[in-house]
Amino acid sequence: MTPNLTRRHVLGLGALQTAAALGFTRIGLQSAAAAEPAAATYAPAIVVGSGYGSAVAALRLGQAGVRTVVLEMGRLWDTAGADGKVFPSTSAPDQRSMWFRNRTEAPLAQFLWLDVVNRNISPYPGVLDRVNYGDMSVYVGRGVGGGSLVNGGMAPTPKRSYFTEILPRVDADEMYGTYYPRARAMLGVNDIDPAWFESTQWYRFARISRKHAQNTGLKTTFVPNVYDFEYMKREAAGTATKSALAGEVIYGNNHGKKSVDKTYLAAALGTGNVTIETMQRVVGVRQDPAGGYVLTVQTSDLTGRVTQVRELGCRQLFLGAGSLGTTEILLRARERGTLPALNDKVGLGWGHNGNVMTARANHLWDTVGANQSTMPALGIDDWDNASNPVFAEIAPLPMGFEHWISMYLAITKNPERGHFTYDAASDSAKLQWTRDQNTPSVQAAKRLFDRINRANFTIYRYDLFGDNKNFADNFTYHPLGGCVLGDATDDYGRVKGYQGLYVTDSSLIPGSLGVNPFVTVTALAERNMARVLAEDPR
Repeated sequence: MTPNLTRRHVLGLGALQTAAALGFTRIGLQSAAAAEPAAATYAPAIVVGSGYGSAVAALRLGQAGVRTVVLEMGRLWDTAGADGKVFPSTSAPDQRSMWFRNRTEAPLAQFLWLDVVNRNISPYPGVLDRVNYGDMSVYVGRGVGGGSLVNGGMAPTPKRSYFTEILPRVDADEMYGTYYPRARAMLGVNDIDPAWFESTQWYRFARISRKHAQNTGLKTTFVPNVYDFEYMKREAAGTATKSALAGEVIYGNNHGKKSVDKTYLAAALGTGNVTIETMQRVVGVRQDPAGGYVLTVQTSDLTGRVTQVRELGCRQLFLGAGSLGTTEILLRARERGTLPALNDKVGLGWGHNGNVMTARANHLWDTVGANQSTMPALGIDDWDNASNPVFAEIAPLPMGFEHWISMYLAITKNPERGHFTYDAASDSAKLQWTRDQNTPSVQAAKRLFDRINRANFTIYRYDLFGDNKNFADNFTYHPLGGCVLGDATDDYGRVKGYQGLYVTDSSLIPGSLGVNPFVTVTALAERNMARVLAEDPR
């Protein structure tokens, strides 16, 4: 199902295209003019970040007639490079791939113990960032659309029983009856055609993993996605430009994928009330004695040089910079005394959604295929196993040749939680998380895949993650928590102690969800914005 392309939505898409063509850093309907619009110094509402929760806030504020400025740390990804593409492929990354790095840092470190995966690149505001905190690294998207630009598009909803366990104060009837369907419709969530899945070469890798799961007595389930599966069919038929079938995913997709710049943000711009400003980093927030908030904002160029520092005021402030960004903004404000009434729950409740990656070596007759779609469509669902709940995405490894590898990203029920502290020397938030805290996740994944290996007489791969490891437990794509709903905020994302200050992203979810989180982040933002717009003064 795709969102209806109203006239306003089409206008918003046009504003994005015009801004990209003219090299604008401020995007709105006025960007169709010959000159770039002036930077705002005050807006009734400011949204920090442009990922899932931020995009919801921007759209609903714009529809309510509230003039809104969205501040995005990254760039607008809508202009082709020298190769004619906006994004590079996973196998041939260049400067567009990573945020100010000299070398890429992909989840897969090696192949056959050889350093052939990562590449040296020139520093540039690329689309993917890996934020390293010692024992844990976090992948985040950089650009208009945030994490929606760089994820695998898997769009499940959590099991209702687990949702009520982790967010007991949220009305599950409302979420599953109203806000999940609303989010799915706007995000363009769709399902793969089962008949095509069974016949296409591009998902042989998933069918082989399904066979091995079934041999073990495990069940698999199709997982919806925001990649357009009808477009993928045309890719396979040779009638559409390949993207998911051309190795594109972790550094962006040039076609087929409904990232939020094409859905929520385009619709927000189409209201005429929303402007997006790119290459903007919020480094300070304080209360305005006259009411509202004043942000200190750094503007950077494509070399990373700060070209301007300015102040921007607002009446309402919506923080949607993600689990890392939002938590850092609030921690800095609390510890530096600019928002001293923030409570001691800010910075707590962080988790990595139990992420663990692993891979298995198949028998020679169990070929996974040289051609693999980059969009996962199937998962091993053992979450109802009370003693060892695991949901494991059957992940592709599109290397262009047969390698007999089955790869998985397991989501486990890890009770461990980290927390952030403010480091004055670096003026940044530091994640407090030790490798020992990953142990429950690794053990849960190992118990599941040991069963699969025993049933199929297969073994793990030890050559992919470095240090001869068969489990990669030092990174996450699903950072959750830091400003947990009901603790750092009230039950609708209003930050405790401050009127007109809101959190609208994954930092609201306490560390674990059991599935890929972005549909829940979106639905929760829809729920919270509906209440805020109905009750709070503007």
